[in-house]
Amino acid sequence: MVVEWCTQFLDPRASKDLNISRALIILNQPFSARLLKTLWAACEWRSCADGGANRLHDILCASGDADLRSSFLPDMVKGDLDSLRDDVKLYYTSLNVPVIHDSNQDSTDLMKCVQELEEKERLTGREFEIVILGGLSGRLDQTVHTLSYLHKLRKTRKRVYTVTDDNVGWVLNEGEHFIHINHDVLGQTCGLLPVGIDSTILTTTGLRWNLDNTESSFDGLVSTSNHLIPGQDVTIKTSKPIWWCAELKDH
Repeated sequence: MVVEWCTQFLDPRASKDLNISRALIILNQPFSARLLKTLWAACEWRSCADGGANRLHDILCASGDADLRSSFLPDMVKGDLDSLRDDVKLYYTSLNVPVIHDSNQDSTDLMKCVQELEEKERLTGREFEIVILGGLSGRLDQTVHTLSYLHKLRKTRKRVYTVTDDNVGWVLNEGEHFIHINHDVLGQTCGLLPVGIDSTILTTTGLRWNLDNTESSFDGLVSTSNHLIPGQDVTIKTSKPIWWCAELKDH
């Protein structure tokens, strides 16, 4: 079976797909107000992982619009709260946003938010796609955690994306995939990264440098700085799970 992927949620002009429920998790990494507004509008459940609440609060404060800030209230803030500032905690609790302290040091703040979402899914019987704002910039160990965690989540969740102002990425499980490319949103450069596996066999279409039953590994070929072809979608067949990433246009 071919798995189809669409990043409609990255297009601020696109109407919200009422058949898809999405959850936004905001991490403690920089992001633009433009990207925040786009992803916020595309999701119906939003959470901040610990210091992600600082980022949300500060970028909205910078707008100077108090009404705008109060209209971007997350459904919850959760983590071990070692990064959450006191003034930010006071602001959100005063507006009845749950701020949940979880001291478990065997899970990261991102994992804690996913666990909270899974509890919501259990209670409601609904399934959400996850959009993570951040996770691919800043400290290398945190980036590797994002790569590792999404590699693991593929076993239990259908779709988990991570987005920064520079790029979007997600894990393609073994098998065949069809990626709908919105060339108004995605830039030229893309990549297929064999993270968490020894090697994989790749066959692609829609790329400037396609792969034809080609082995990819960290010790061998890695398809970085590949290019999307204008007007074309992308197909990927992989024998093992692999990270797909594409740059976002600078709007």
